[in-house]
Amino acid sequence: MHYQSMFYRYPSHNQSATKHRVIEVLGEGTVAVLPDIAIIRLGVISEGAELTETLNQNSAAMANIIQALHELGIPKEHIQTDEYRIDLQYDFQDGQQKFRGYRVTNLIKVKIQDVSKVGLVVDTAVQNGANTVSTIQFSLDNQSAFYNQALTLAVKNAQEKAMTIASAAGVSLHQTPISVAEWTVQRQPPIPFETAAMVKSVSTPIEPGQLEVKAQIVAKFSF
Repeated sequence: MHYQSMFYRYPSHNQSATKHRVIEVLGEGTVAVLPDIAIIRLGVISEGAELTETLNQNSAAMANIIQALHELGIPKEHIQTDEYRIDLQYDFQDGQQKFRGYRVTNLIKVKIQDVSKVGLVVDTAVQNGANTVSTIQFSLDNQSAFYNQALTLAVKNAQEKAMTIASAAGVSLHQTPISVAEWTVQRQPPIPFETAAMVKSVSTPIEPGQLEVKAQIVAKFSF
């Protein structure tokens, strides 16, 4: 969405001469912060000719993974089933469909409150039977505090823009805004870290990087 970030608004000739002229600006603020939580989606995909046997293998592997995660200090409430499905598998030979077996997919979401342990969690899960890690997302447990900081910076940025415009135009600005409104900004989604569908390695360095929390406001200043 395009928004005209700054412009002058002058009264028309039929408006009251006592009405203030207005400078309207878009103020922006950004706070860079290290993520403090990670969400990992991982699990077990099992294939076999017999459904019961395939289900048992999948369940046993998932039970081992969950137990190992508990031993790492991840509480039960931070482990959630995200997807569970059973699919029929077919081969096509000479234009004909031939039943091959079953595919059982069991995926969980794991919330990690110490991002330095993300690699350890992945390795531990793989060593205990996980054969798929689809996504790792870094985020903030309490984004509102950082968003408020970004709002403060956005107001200051708006004041600086208005002063610059007023100075260039040779007019005297009233530095206290006559109105301020939050401009809705789409919050930045968690940063995804895409991994291979089938994890083979057992030494996984994961770098969380930084997140940017952004805020925008629209402010009007009289001059």
